[in-house]
Amino acid sequence: MQNPKAKQPVKGSVGRRIFNIVVYAFALAGFGIIAAWAIFKLGLTNNKGAVDSNYRYLMSVAEMEDLEDADLTPQQRNAIWLEQYLKLAAFGKYYPENAHLILEAAEQSDNPLVVDRMIAAASLYTDSSDAYNAFLAQLKKVYDSRKPQQSPTVIPWMATTEWEMLKPSIMKDSALLVEAGRLTGVEPRLIVACLVGEQIRLFNSNREMVKKYLGPVKMLSVQSQFSYGVNGIKEHTARAVEEHLKDSTSEFYMGKRYENLLDFKTDNHEMERYNRLVDYRNHLYSYIYTGCILHQTMLQWKRAGFDISDRPDILCTLFNVGFSQSHPHGAPRCGGSHISVDGHLYTFGAIGFDFYYSGDLASAFPYWKKRFVEDDGKALTAEEIEQIQNNVSNCSRPEKGLEYKTDSETLTW
Repeated sequence: MQNPKAKQPVKGSVGRRIFNIVVYAFALAGFGIIAAWAIFKLGLTNNKGAVDSNYRYLMSVAEMEDLEDADLTPQQRNAIWLEQYLKLAAFGKYYPENAHLILEAAEQSDNPLVVDRMIAAASLYTDSSDAYNAFLAQLKKVYDSRKPQQSPTVIPWMATTEWEMLKPSIMKDSALLVEAGRLTGVEPRLIVACLVGEQIRLFNSNREMVKKYLGPVKMLSVQSQFSYGVNGIKEHTARAVEEHLKDSTSEFYMGKRYENLLDFKTDNHEMERYNRLVDYRNHLYSYIYTGCILHQTMLQWKRAGFDISDRPDILCTLFNVGFSQSHPHGAPRCGGSHISVDGHLYTFGAIGFDFYYSGDLASAFPYWKKRFVEDDGKALTAEEIEQIQNNVSNCSRPEKGLEYKTDSETLTW
């Protein structure tokens, strides 16, 4: 049995102990909070880190001057770019992934500062690569040992007054050319290549007239005799284009999407066609016909088993010589009309090829991954057709058929 006289625990003493523990805990917590605040305020927790050994180089990269805003001549800017290309060539040999990434950035960005910084940043890690630095030094030595050419471009006709006068005229029509490319499913740059060939030819045929009247106002030359418009499209060629659009059995048929592209508003197709092409203010129809010729010719060859969609030289040649001379075969050759420019003789196809791959005007007329857009089977709406038809100006035009009249018939007294 339990001894009734045994000493029993005192309830009050246990409560006091718990109370004391809680008080001490709160005191410690308060002290910890005050200590932490004091340490933070005194900055004792700051991580001072370390200064990067390349900080001066990094600072120079961050402060590189924007070449676009610098007061540099085109020659000086090109020289700087060429030095960057030499570095990229060396990167391509030893660090291909870096070179690929930088080239992608150059294609996607119009800001050369970004590309320069990328090269400079990557160069931080090339000091220890003896092979890379030796190769880069060798490239620079070879480049510096070559005397610069007098001509700024390797393509002679693109260093002429004709081309310098023609470029701003083409740029004035850039929106129309891009729209024609969208409507016909043809890369606009291909349409421009044909335009360049025709305009260079006209410039040299009427050199003084073009230099005196059209050059100063940056206008394209429009033909109204035998061949029509800025691209010199013959009437029978224009009629053939229209027929090919409607004939689903034709080897030139472009598909449902394009059937109504050149629908007429009136019953007088001959006059309406003439007004479309011989339009001094709006050249959209000239470019649409050009795009159709290129697309239809490409399809003719493709259906025959010969894909020329990636051959701007052949496409320009066939545009120049016409449907009647387009006979698909396995060994097409560049050619067409002969054009003399500044003492050099070219063919129409060669001039189109030169321009296409020159890179000139690429910002306005970039290269597509595919030159042609396949038919999606969706016909144009009535509203879309009307929008196209509204691109005819109410400008004065020479009398149609004037070129077929004799001198006595055209004389006025």
